[in-house]
Amino acid sequence: MKKRISFDYYILLFFSVSFFGWLWEVCIYLVRERKFVNRGILTGPWLPVYGAGALFLYFFLYKLLLSEKKLFDRKKYVKPFAVFLISMTVCSALEYATGYVLMKMWGVRWWDYSGMFLDLDGHICLMSCLMFGFGGVFLIFFVFPVYTALYVKIPVKTRTILAFTLLLLFVMDAAYSADFPNAGRGITYRG
Repeated sequence: MKKRISFDYYILLFFSVSFFGWLWEVCIYLVRERKFVNRGILTGPWLPVYGAGALFLYFFLYKLLLSEKKLFDRKKYVKPFAVFLISMTVCSALEYATGYVLMKMWGVRWWDYSGMFLDLDGHICLMSCLMFGFGGVFLIFFVFPVYTALYVKIPVKTRTILAFTLLLLFVMDAAYSADFPNAGRGITYRG
C-alpha cells in the first residue's frame, strides 16, 4: 500500500478534514443560531486548522500505531486513551496558537471561549480540548483507515488533478483573505 500513496494523499487528507471541520462548525451555527455562518478567516469551505491538526495526528500518531511501536503500552485499551491525551494536548495547543496569531494579526477573534469552563485567554476551553481528544481518537481509529481505503480506489490522474485544483483555490483564497479576511457578525468577535 505504501507504493500507492503519494503526496496527493496528504493534500487530499488536509482538504477533506478542513472541509469537514468547516461543515461541523457551520452545522453548529445552523442549530444554535438557525442561520448559515461561513466560519473561518478564509472565504472557501475549509478550516485549515482542522486539516493541520489531522496531518499532525496522521504523521505522529497514526504512523506510530501502524509501525507497531509502543504508544504507552501494547494493551489495546491503552492506545485509544494515549491517542485521546496526545490529540487533546497537541490540537488544543494548535488551536491556542492559531487563535493567538490571528488575534495579533487582525485584532479580532474567529472564536471566543471566554466565560466557558476553564478557558485560557478565550482561545481554548475544557470542552474544546475534550472534543479534540475525542476527535483524534475518531480520526486515528476510523477516519484514516476509511480515507485510505477510499483514496486507493481513486484513479491517480483524478487524485492529482483534484489535489492541484484544491491547492490552487486555497492559495487564491488565502491571498485574498490576507487582505480581506472573512469577518462579521457570528464570524468574528472583538478582542
